[in-house]
Amino acid sequence: MARSTDTRPAHPAIVDAHRAALRDLPFDDTRDLEDARRGFMGTAEDPLIRDATGRTVWDLGAYGFLDQDCPDTANPSLWRQSRLCADHGLFQVTDGVYQVRGFDLSNMTLVEGDRGVFVIDPLICAETAAAGLALYRSHRGDRPVTGVLYTHSHLDHFGGVRGVLTDEDVAAGVPVLAPQGFLEHAVSENVYAGTAMSRRAAYMYGAALPRGERGQIGAGLGQTTSTGTVGLLPPNLEITRTGQTETVDGVRMVFQLTPGTEAPAELNIHFPDHRALCMAENATHNLHNLLTLRGAVVRDPRVWARYLGEALDLFAASVDVAFASHHWPVWGGEQVVRFLSEQRDLYAYLHDQTLRMLNQGLTALEIAERMEMPPALERAWHTHGYYGSVSHNAKAVYQRYLGWFDGNPAHLWEHEPVAAAQRYVRFMGGADAVLRQARQSFADGDFRWVVQVVDHVVFADPDHAEARALQADALEQLGYGSENGTWRNFFLTGAHELRHGTVGTPTGSAGPDLLAALTLDQLFDALAIRVDGPRAWDTAVTVRWDLTDAEPVTQRLRNGVLTCTRARTADTEPDVTVALAETDLRDVLLGLVGPAELVRREGVRVTGDIGALTTLLSRLSEPDDDFAIVTP
Repeated sequence: MARSTDTRPAHPAIVDAHRAALRDLPFDDTRDLEDARRGFMGTAEDPLIRDATGRTVWDLGAYGFLDQDCPDTANPSLWRQSRLCADHGLFQVTDGVYQVRGFDLSNMTLVEGDRGVFVIDPLICAETAAAGLALYRSHRGDRPVTGVLYTHSHLDHFGGVRGVLTDEDVAAGVPVLAPQGFLEHAVSENVYAGTAMSRRAAYMYGAALPRGERGQIGAGLGQTTSTGTVGLLPPNLEITRTGQTETVDGVRMVFQLTPGTEAPAELNIHFPDHRALCMAENATHNLHNLLTLRGAVVRDPRVWARYLGEALDLFAASVDVAFASHHWPVWGGEQVVRFLSEQRDLYAYLHDQTLRMLNQGLTALEIAERMEMPPALERAWHTHGYYGSVSHNAKAVYQRYLGWFDGNPAHLWEHEPVAAAQRYVRFMGGADAVLRQARQSFADGDFRWVVQVVDHVVFADPDHAEARALQADALEQLGYGSENGTWRNFFLTGAHELRHGTVGTPTGSAGPDLLAALTLDQLFDALAIRVDGPRAWDTAVTVRWDLTDAEPVTQRLRNGVLTCTRARTADTEPDVTVALAETDLRDVLLGLVGPAELVRREGVRVTGDIGALTTLLSRLSEPDDDFAIVTP
């Protein structure tokens, strides 16, 4: 079992909290343990999944330590969830429907057709998806992939598609299905704020932490993210309405669109011939995120609950099993109805009660502390906050309706963190005085307060060794106590960075396929958000792109703002006009070719001063994938 020599044991307060959880939670309910193993057919002989260079991108054996009894350094509820998520192999869901689970953060589902197999959500990377397909074929025969479906626009549900399908397959007519709006959201989420999201995702999934009882034990929704080759084959068959039916290789599907739920573009699938319902990521065995800790647009729990209710109305009477792209299925009509009803009530309750308290004048922090879930929901394992949490989801609802400002004018114009920290520490008598009192709070088990107050010392003096050490120790204890997998990973990664320095961004998301899938308008937007405004205040440049295979576009940099237009107007007279193909333009916008090389390309014609383009590009800044989080 992995153990870092600089970690600490669990504090008595954490141990006591874990004993209370063992006493109060329904550990005698073993249905999930049985369901998670139901239909097991086998797993891969080699636990290591490698890329073409031999680098390991996924280790099936990394979480073997979870078979042991829960240690003091892990919340027993999260330990139970992680053990369930770590089960790996091929599982039969029902006749003709199979899942590969535990080969990545998500599941890959395979539905057998008349002559091949229909693949749903091919994991994060090509290597894990290929390994999953190989495992399926080793048990069910070498069936060709006759269709692929992405249930929604998150990377762990499409990134591995090149492990199961090729460009040639698509050209030969193999359909790739997705909900309306999929491509726009799939690429924009991973590009516009992709650097910051990926950096924070390193915290969320604990990518740099050792696997073990004092390190990363899972992320609640699955264990962690794979690190292989991310790709994307754009869909060629779009699902545009609820009730739409499609048949691929004899597999009949009825769709329910659920936009704005767990993803901006998402759908559920009913398989009437199998009496099976795929819930995508709209109903899994945990409370999901309304605002993921890596960052995203706030999700709408009101709409989420409504679509879960609609799924019950549409399909419950003709379903014997419900499965999702994470976790394990639910079997039996009565159990499916109960599961979906409780999931519906979970999101509706969070929405409605946050709004009730919000309208009584409570702030987001106050609501998060006072929110109590109904006992009937609290007794159901699948409503627990292993991935989302009641605390940060209540704050997300508040943010959705009222934004960051809580209405108190004292919070309207606060100092930035470093300036505020220096003042706090000075007011509190200096760093040494703060640390003396914080150590007593640590001894008392008040780790939340230690983290809150010592954060000021770290931001006032980031090189203060004693402050960093105490902050790391307190974050570690909060990690040990967390039922939520992503909270644990955030706390422990924060401790790791305070002790060892930043870990960067172990897994990026904006691969070549995603960048290639950006529309030209999205590419122009992506360039505009990289303009270093202050450096460009006094820069006035206009570049016209005369495309040989599309409408001409004019980019104009003024007042630190980069705009584009397809209209010819007097104020867009160019400093330089470049006639070129769209592929050449994409190479320029993606930084694959500079102005000097561009003018030498065959078919490119330049009129005016090419130096204007050089000036424009020089005003762009590069994103930082290793920015500080727990230090200034």
